[in-house]
Amino acid sequence: MSLLHYQFFQNAILGGLLTCIVCGMVGSYIVARRLVFISGGITHTSFGGLGLGFYLGINPIFSALLFSIASAFGVEWLSKKQGIREDSAIAAFWALGMALGVIFIFLTPGYAPNLSAYLFGNILLITSTDLFLLAGLAILLIVVFILFFNQILYTAFDREFAQTKGIPVRLIEQLMMLAIAVSIVFSIRLVGIMLLMSQLTIPQMTANLFTSRFKNLIFLSIGWGILGCLGGLFISYYINVPSGAAVVLVQTALFLICKILLLIPNHI
Repeated sequence: MSLLHYQFFQNAILGGLLTCIVCGMVGSYIVARRLVFISGGITHTSFGGLGLGFYLGINPIFSALLFSIASAFGVEWLSKKQGIREDSAIAAFWALGMALGVIFIFLTPGYAPNLSAYLFGNILLITSTDLFLLAGLAILLIVVFILFFNQILYTAFDREFAQTKGIPVRLIEQLMMLAIAVSIVFSIRLVGIMLLMSQLTIPQMTANLFTSRFKNLIFLSIGWGILGCLGGLFISYYINVPSGAAVVLVQTALFLICKILLLIPNHI
């Protein structure tokens, strides 16, 4: 408990809680719409933005945000306007982002930047600016989900039915794609680019074991995400491993434990 007296660990816990709130809401929509592969493409495309940020000497999170938003709408434009298969468009942006990131980092003058915090997560290095950005995003998403919950629900589960109800489905989809891109970049500090897909899916998988209602799925996803995050942070600190790997390990263990416990009554 003495860890809680340190400012950096307080920031880490607060950042983890805010990240879990953001990923819990956005991840539930991703799982419901089956957009996991798209989220992976956006995540890895952001690596190109990180490399560009290091090369230009600007905040890499800002440039990664621009790359993520561009890739999110780029995939939609190629798949819906140009007749290219969605999985092919995602793969193209995925590979392009990683390639550009490697090239920009290689061309960056001076010492090569330390990428481990961005690739595998290091929430212990989270700053006050990161906390403000995460808090602002979490509040904005909460307001949006409260005001437009039914529209998001109908769009996520039955696009055609939502259109018959007069819901601006395309606008909702574009806003949610923007939310996904922003949430991914702001969550990089927690689990890193390589493991971020799990933060958007594993807590939702665990929550889905107990409920199929969208509203309950969001709340349970946030809860399981927070539990895995706290456990992962303490493990990360005490055995000195990247926070992202520890968080994902704990969240996966929680899913397996819940799955096994739910299967036991069926075999008794």
